[in-house]
Amino acid sequence: MPVYEIIVVIFMATFIGSLFTGYPVAWLLGGLSLLFAAGGLALNGLGVDTFLLTGWPKLGAIIDRVDAIMSNWVLVSLPMFIYMGLMLDNSGVAEKMMTNMVRVFGRLRGGLAITVILIGILLAASTGIVGASVVLLATLAIPIMLQANYSKTLSSGVVAAAGTLGILVPPSIMLVLMADQISISVGDLFMGALIPGVMLGLLFMLYVILVGLFNPKAAPPPPKAPPLTGREIWGAVLATVPTAGLILAVLGAIFMGIATPTEASGIGAFGATLLALFNRRLSLKVIRQVGIETTLTTCFIFGIFIGATIFAFILRSLGGDELIAHALKGLPFGPTGIVIFILFVAFIAGFFLDWLEIVLIILPLVAPVIKDLGINMVWFLVVLAVMLQTSFLTPPVGFSLFYLKGVVPKEITTRHIYLGVIPFVIVQLLAVAACFVWPDLVLWLPAKMYGSGG
Repeated sequence: MPVYEIIVVIFMATFIGSLFTGYPVAWLLGGLSLLFAAGGLALNGLGVDTFLLTGWPKLGAIIDRVDAIMSNWVLVSLPMFIYMGLMLDNSGVAEKMMTNMVRVFGRLRGGLAITVILIGILLAASTGIVGASVVLLATLAIPIMLQANYSKTLSSGVVAAAGTLGILVPPSIMLVLMADQISISVGDLFMGALIPGVMLGLLFMLYVILVGLFNPKAAPPPPKAPPLTGREIWGAVLATVPTAGLILAVLGAIFMGIATPTEASGIGAFGATLLALFNRRLSLKVIRQVGIETTLTTCFIFGIFIGATIFAFILRSLGGDELIAHALKGLPFGPTGIVIFILFVAFIAGFFLDWLEIVLIILPLVAPVIKDLGINMVWFLVVLAVMLQTSFLTPPVGFSLFYLKGVVPKEITTRHIYLGVIPFVIVQLLAVAACFVWPDLVLWLPAKMYGSGG
């Protein structure tokens, strides 16, 4: 094995091992990268070939890469979408939807869980902030579900799974970053992810219905209630109008070509602020809180983004992309087998890494291989996004599990949460399989709207 390949293997192994130290990932990415770059240059000085890393001037390109990130117009949409989600969380529309929809669907077997998933889909299409969605749904729904004698595992699993839909259903921060990394249209990705995202929500509902049929104790029938009235149905419809209007304003502007994703994110942020104002939830305190949380979240994402950019640059300079490309193409599989292997690696990585690290570290390394194999990039990225959604639910670092545990009543233990999410992880894997077997689930809408699809 050449020296540069040994250095790359040690580099990646050191990074993976350092993750377990608990040190911030952004600093690990940048610090280890510069450390190994200095080591590679020192070996070069001793006459040892370390592949492409030939001198200190080459490292100056890192500054250009970081400058390109910070001046990228597409990434301006990130803080705006984050602001939109956080402000919508404070607007009170979710509470109104929960109150009115429970009156309608709560009469059905498993109806409370179905209500949570429906609201999760609407929040996903209007916020995209998983943490905010999980906490909000848990606060609103779990006390009601426990009072109705729903099982603790089903209650926690439904909330955790419904809250994660925001990372897939457009407008999704994950899809924006994927599009930026691979330099493809955000609109195509949004279109491609729309059907799989809604399909996943419907599969969650189907699972709840089956639980109600085969395990009535987990989702018991509601007590006898007076007949459903038209006024209650109309109230539920009116409660969804503000959120639906915000979704149409943002996604409609993008899909119809009226606005770019960056411009549409501004529309969404303004619309969420108006909803908070109309519901009398807008105050200087709320504006300050949302502004601080938006800044902190954006800084967290960009910190990892910059660290991952340095990591990818040094890894490529040491010949890591060549090593990974040869390793993948050397697998005894065809193109389909290689994609399945990459998805499997992403699934396993999701147990230990956040989706952000996987998108920023692994995706740039495997994307050239996928392109060389002639595989449609929109399809691959959407399937990968569905797979990465499982990272929110898989321990030990499933963030939805942490969010949920922080707000649920004391009678719901970590064991209840872990057991509750297992069926929903299986459902997510079935959704990945469906997109794999029927690519048109991803590609039909972009082709219909734009005549494209990657």
